[in-house]
Amino acid sequence: MDLDDFQNIGAPPSTTSLSQETALGALHHIDNIWYSEMNRRGRWMDLIGDYAGVEPFLWDVKMVSDLDLDIHQASASGTESSFQTLHALHNIERLLEKFVTRSAVFDVVFFQGGRHLTQSTGSPSFVVISRLLARELLRRHLQNMAITVHTFDGTSDQRWLRYLRAKKILSFIFEQRPDPQARNKFKKEFWRQVKVAGDSLDAKESVDRDAFTPALLERFQSCEATNGAAAKSAIGRFLVFFIGTLSQERDIFTTILYIFTMHLVLLPSLSVEERARPYQPLHVDLEDYVRNSFLPIAFLVAEKTLLDLDPLDIDGRVFLDLLHFLLCHPALLPQQIVGDEVYNAVEALWVQYGLPSVDFEDLAARFPSMLTPSNPSSTVQLTMLPFSNPVFDRPLSSINTANIGTDTEISFDGTEFNMPFVDGHHWHNHRRAILPKHLGGEDAAPQDDWQRKRQLRSDQRLMSKMQWQAESLTGALGRPLQRITIVSVPQSSKRAIIPQRATQESSKSKKVKKEHVSKAEEIRRQHAAKKQTDQNLSNATWWLKILETLNELSSTASRVASVERLLNNSRIDQGWLAVDIQLYRLHLEFSLWIEHPDADSNNPEKQAEVRDSFTVTIMRLVKDIYERGDLSPAAQSVLETVLHVLGFKNYASSFLSASPRTNNDDKKLSFKFVKLARSKSASPIYKFMEITEDPIIWQLRLFGQYMDRSMDSEYDHRVSFKPDAWQRRVLDSIDQNHSLLVVAPTSAGKTFISYYAMEQVLRASDEGVLVYVAPTKALVSQIAAEVYARFSKDFRSGGHTCWAVHTRDYRIHNPQNCQILITVPEMLGIMLLSPPLAQVWTPRIKRIILDEIHTIGQQEGGAVWEQIILLAPCPIIGLSATIGQPEEFNAWLKSVQEAHGYQHTFIHHAHRYSHLRKYSYILDTKASPFKGLDNFQNTGRLHFLHPASMLSFGGRTLPPDFSLEAADCLTLFTALVSQRDRVQFDSDSFDPMRFFTQTALLTQKDILGYEAILRDTLSEVIAISDPHDESSPLNAIVRQVQDPAIAEMTSAQQNDVPSPKQILSNLIHLVSDLHTSGDLPALLFHFDRSGCEIAAKSLVTALDNAEKAWQGSSPQWKKKLEAWTEWKAGAAARANAASKLQKQNKRLAKDAQEHSEATWEESFNPRDPLPQFSFLGPKCSKSQLDEAIRDIEWTSTPRWAITALRRGVGVHHSGMNKHYRTAVESLYRMGHLQVVFATGTLALGINAPTKTSVFCADSPYLTALMLAGRRGFDLLGRVVFYGLPMDRVQRLVLSRLPSVGGNFPLTSTMVLRLFNLLQGSNNTPWVLNAIEGILNLPQVSFVSETGKSEILHHFRFSIDYLRRTALMDAAGNPINLFGLATHLYYTEPSNFAIVVLLRSGAIHDICMHPSIETAKRELLILLCHLFGRRYVPKVYTSGMNVKLLLAKSPSKVLLPPLPACAKKVLSAHNKEILRVFKGYALAYAAEHMAVLEADRSLPMSKKVYSGAGSHSPFRTYLKSTSIAAVARSPFVSNSGHNDEFANVEELSATSRSGIQLRGHGIPSLQHIIANPGSREKPFPLNAYLLDFYTHGQTQALAAANGIRRGDVWYLLQDFTLTLKTIRTSIEQFLQSISAASGASAETAEENDLADDLDLPGMDDDEDGETNSFQRPVGASDRDWRVFEVINAVTKEFDEKYRAMWA
Repeated sequence: MDLDDFQNIGAPPSTTSLSQETALGALHHIDNIWYSEMNRRGRWMDLIGDYAGVEPFLWDVKMVSDLDLDIHQASASGTESSFQTLHALHNIERLLEKFVTRSAVFDVVFFQGGRHLTQSTGSPSFVVISRLLARELLRRHLQNMAITVHTFDGTSDQRWLRYLRAKKILSFIFEQRPDPQARNKFKKEFWRQVKVAGDSLDAKESVDRDAFTPALLERFQSCEATNGAAAKSAIGRFLVFFIGTLSQERDIFTTILYIFTMHLVLLPSLSVEERARPYQPLHVDLEDYVRNSFLPIAFLVAEKTLLDLDPLDIDGRVFLDLLHFLLCHPALLPQQIVGDEVYNAVEALWVQYGLPSVDFEDLAARFPSMLTPSNPSSTVQLTMLPFSNPVFDRPLSSINTANIGTDTEISFDGTEFNMPFVDGHHWHNHRRAILPKHLGGEDAAPQDDWQRKRQLRSDQRLMSKMQWQAESLTGALGRPLQRITIVSVPQSSKRAIIPQRATQESSKSKKVKKEHVSKAEEIRRQHAAKKQTDQNLSNATWWLKILETLNELSSTASRVASVERLLNNSRIDQGWLAVDIQLYRLHLEFSLWIEHPDADSNNPEKQAEVRDSFTVTIMRLVKDIYERGDLSPAAQSVLETVLHVLGFKNYASSFLSASPRTNNDDKKLSFKFVKLARSKSASPIYKFMEITEDPIIWQLRLFGQYMDRSMDSEYDHRVSFKPDAWQRRVLDSIDQNHSLLVVAPTSAGKTFISYYAMEQVLRASDEGVLVYVAPTKALVSQIAAEVYARFSKDFRSGGHTCWAVHTRDYRIHNPQNCQILITVPEMLGIMLLSPPLAQVWTPRIKRIILDEIHTIGQQEGGAVWEQIILLAPCPIIGLSATIGQPEEFNAWLKSVQEAHGYQHTFIHHAHRYSHLRKYSYILDTKASPFKGLDNFQNTGRLHFLHPASMLSFGGRTLPPDFSLEAADCLTLFTALVSQRDRVQFDSDSFDPMRFFTQTALLTQKDILGYEAILRDTLSEVIAISDPHDESSPLNAIVRQVQDPAIAEMTSAQQNDVPSPKQILSNLIHLVSDLHTSGDLPALLFHFDRSGCEIAAKSLVTALDNAEKAWQGSSPQWKKKLEAWTEWKAGAAARANAASKLQKQNKRLAKDAQEHSEATWEESFNPRDPLPQFSFLGPKCSKSQLDEAIRDIEWTSTPRWAITALRRGVGVHHSGMNKHYRTAVESLYRMGHLQVVFATGTLALGINAPTKTSVFCADSPYLTALMLAGRRGFDLLGRVVFYGLPMDRVQRLVLSRLPSVGGNFPLTSTMVLRLFNLLQGSNNTPWVLNAIEGILNLPQVSFVSETGKSEILHHFRFSIDYLRRTALMDAAGNPINLFGLATHLYYTEPSNFAIVVLLRSGAIHDICMHPSIETAKRELLILLCHLFGRRYVPKVYTSGMNVKLLLAKSPSKVLLPPLPACAKKVLSAHNKEILRVFKGYALAYAAEHMAVLEADRSLPMSKKVYSGAGSHSPFRTYLKSTSIAAVARSPFVSNSGHNDEFANVEELSATSRSGIQLRGHGIPSLQHIIANPGSREKPFPLNAYLLDFYTHGQTQALAAANGIRRGDVWYLLQDFTLTLKTIRTSIEQFLQSISAASGASAETAEENDLADDLDLPGMDDDEDGETNSFQRPVGASDRDWRVFEVINAVTKEFDEKYRAMWA
């Protein structure tokens, strides 16, 4: 949901009445008032990728049948009388197979009211009726495949509405749900025209039907009733229709019907290859009769007679061939043509139903025909350019090239830009070398004084930020960081030795040999003991003084507050003092309880509420004290008394036995503990303190979040905590240098893995490198600060650093000269494929950590992760919390790692450390005014969602991650007990008081065992319950565990979608509720950058307005302001008095200054937000906040964002500058900010002490929970769904984690980059190993079935394509514009398109236009067709809508056509691409035909068409004339298609099963050269880049072009960097020409403006101008003109882009 006014910006004025009362007028009307604007605010998404396996899909048969019948010509088209059932079924099954492969779950729906769209009512009768039959055949086939198929009359059908309610399909067209009042929003005249149009189509359909069979239809019912029972086959039922309706005369219809029936009987015996038919034309009169008279009747009868029998298999081409063959052989009897078996079967049917005899001779005489010899076999001559490379020759030799010719070497004469290429410079600035001087690169340019100072200032600022961020992460604010200092290791050791950590004893029972102690050691120990004694005496004195101070305080509450602050003191971390202080805190808690007015209340409910609160706090303190250890007998005695008083007397022994250490010193407490039990009887003094239920029930109800979370924890010397069993397996695997995949939930404890591996690398040598890869810049920044806080290393040689950061935005330290590199996947991918680095840096990599590895499945950027895994020169550690079905992904990862020679370990831990409690916030339609936090009363609109209550949604299975807290288990048990008469449930055995028998505190491990039993029982209840039956056991359980307030709401109320205004107006109340309940800090997620900003502004505005209103009406505030004003006015007088005193007596002045007390006026600032109107944390330091704000005020941070920080509110999304984002992260961790609005940037692994995560409003991007609570911060995380309908909430909670998707990583650009890596690195061993591993993988991608042989074929034909594009020579060396192609790798195939355009001279022709302005515009139009492509929906660009837009906007909206010269060149190149990769398919198919010819079964139903039965002349004819396609699937050849393909899309979609042709792995340009409205480009292109270049107005881009404000920056930045890459590549090429001619061009140093302007995303090597670049000697006029035009366009576009953010 858009919280801004995007849906209203620039919306054309809608008219309330029809422009004309016609059907077309009604269509324009609905477009005008709704559909056009809905299209504008729609989002382009990969719905299958985002929702497959998570949400059910609903396929409308209109979409399926269009794809099935039109695209591949499976039905009638043009003038052909063809109808190919086999091809149609193959197409639909292949389509659905793709969805099933991607884990999509779907139903298919047929709308009777929408049948006219499917059958093209109004077209020629044959087309309409054939599509009508195809629709019905398709429906029957899907039903026979056990696919759920529904048929509804229309969207008003009550059955459809019930289906929607039951299935709860997530609808984006309806914007989450259908509007039941939608019909009332249109006037009567609109619906009248809709009805007129519908009636007209119905009438036309009736005419099509009745025109052929009026008399037959009248007699069909009686014939069917009489003979239908005898018709047990589909063919028999088909023929029943004609009983008594055919003329007894031997007419044409009867004879053709006989032949049609013969073809129906023959088809089951034919193979799919025999049915691969070219179209057989007939005598022109006969063709007309068959098409327009016979087939419409036959198809209508077939459609009528389908019912529940297997649908008829109809093959129009075989039928026409049979008809033609019979006519060509009138002298032969039918049995001589088709064989006795087929003939006898047809005759038996003919006789059975008493049909008239036929006369073939008469038919042949009327329509004389003769066979014409044909040879439809595909004969394609393949040729390849010569290629030889020592690394690839051996593996590629397995490709059979016997049938492939060799082209002569091509000449590049007459083309532009012919030069060798060396990849040694940065992509956006060729004058900066990749390698530094000490590694063989070039000298860095000298800096002047200003540049050095500026660089120093920048470095100091960065390190200051890093220090601050590190302190916020470690809690070391104001204290030195406790780093692990590692000494330099001059030579590599085989194994790093991790020193033993200072942990508690690993075992109490081990016998230790008597230690030999030297005299010196004995002296040292004596000194240490004396020092400890002195420390104890000092501590005792200090503590007694503190106690005296505490006793002087007026209340117990103030003492508690003081002690809480005291607990942060480092001197009380351990020993007797720590125990004493904690016991004192326990003493104060009991004192508070005794003093509470309702402690012994006569109201049982109030007394119970107070008891619950205090017993939880006290038991937490008791548990902490026992776990700390060092308990003296006195301390043990106090704790035993406490447990006895509370009702946990039997638990004392288990507490003591689990305590790690005891202290036998009989030291008394330093204070008198509150007396809780009588001295003689030991009976409790305060009866109200004892719990009133069994301790087990109390723990389940109240103590779940504080239970011990460890899973078989043991002490381990390698780490400073007690690792669980699965964590010890991780440590062992890292020690053994294994590759690892660790899948464990958020908060389970994965963080230590990375740092343990880092420490190993740091200790092993000074050269080894560990690369940590994070998917977001926020996570990179955090990890860098963590590493900075944890490790330091003193290197013996200068220049080395412990760590470095490298992203596109910024760099800290030298990424090539560090040991821990923290980066993003794109940067590591570039570095791994860099030839200069391959020799000197990449071999040093010892580990790569891929955090959040599940992002490998993202459609954008996912391929880079796969490429890193394929190329990694070392073991990999993959970390993730959210991989669905991780075993499948792990199998592929294991195969890759083992191919590289590394053992692999998979560790899957399923249990969270932190609980998650989910809530729904019910918005108020009329939110009351906010008056301040001090007067705020909790609204009570936050309602708990029990996990089992979500089952009212109708789910039939529990998701794997369905979990229950301890309290949830208790309530679910109670609910199950209430239904024990209706479900099988052993309530006695599973009663918690019997199930848990121990007299020790329950642990999370205990709860998991109990939860598993309840889950199984709940699954059984689900299985026997109808979710739509309100009285079912499941719904009874749901009602019992459901929040009463939610239960009272109707379904419509629960699922109401609030407006943006409601969401914003209720926001202040939501956050205030969290504040009053102690549930801040909170992260509030909204998946639109503008939405985050608008929500934050709304919240701050509410606080600001309330503060102003209070200040304007508060006498206290006015009085305080007057006092401060008066004090301020006396400042000069006070200063004069102090000055006089200073002059008179300096000593007196100094004493007066030291003894003067600070007044409130000195720190008062009337502009500072008041506490009751701010969400600043309670421990917020104003000085720290002011310092943080000063550090970012110089940046481009907007003023409203800084104002929000002063009220404790932050915004975090990738569009905000990095300095502000870092400040928000640190201030949030420090507790200053308590409210942060964020997109997904803070969802991936960010370490933040969040109590609550709020999902604000619905979004299609909200597909899985990004959950609160991280280990070591929170034991309970809260998830609040705010502004989301309840069925959407239930859907999210019950959804399964989606399986990881993937991409085909071996694109043509990737092949090119691999050759550059190989050549540029001089065949470095790790490169050879990586390439060999790739070529030998059994599966190149975990979602691809592409195997070794296909990989080799893909490589070889990609090489041929690259050779023909003049990017590679015959030996595999990169040449010409290789750099441009590879630097724009992420834009494939556009990177190849621009190379072709440059080399062909098309761009030169454009740039040579006499008018420089025309040249720039035409060039930009061309570039907009290649890069940054955004489509515009059809309806939005209708003529009327565009006119309205253009009338009030400077934007043109629609991109002008591709320049003709460019289109001509790209079209020719696209044909070459098709020729090359068609050659791949043909070569692979020919080599593996023995396997591929088994392509005789349908993809999903697996129905086989292998051919059987006896031979006959007609079958011999079919075999001899069939289309012998090699690459094409024979099922597709059924419609006459051979091995000639129209485009790459058709090649990949219709090739044989087993040929894994990935369309996105082939650089097809079809979508670039296609005309808007075609299948390849169904939508016109958005002219937003051209429009921005023209007017520079972002407001116009939102209003007219439909570009969201939050997306503008990214889109423009990407295009800017693309322009700079093109410019740099051409500049580098011109320099190469100059160098080749022995000349040099003078260049000036570039000024790096990124830091000055603080432009997010501008790297120091991505920026720079070329104002002084001079024309190199040897550059031609045409080449130089290209550079001039591209440079001008780049500069002008960049200037407008920078002006936007300056």
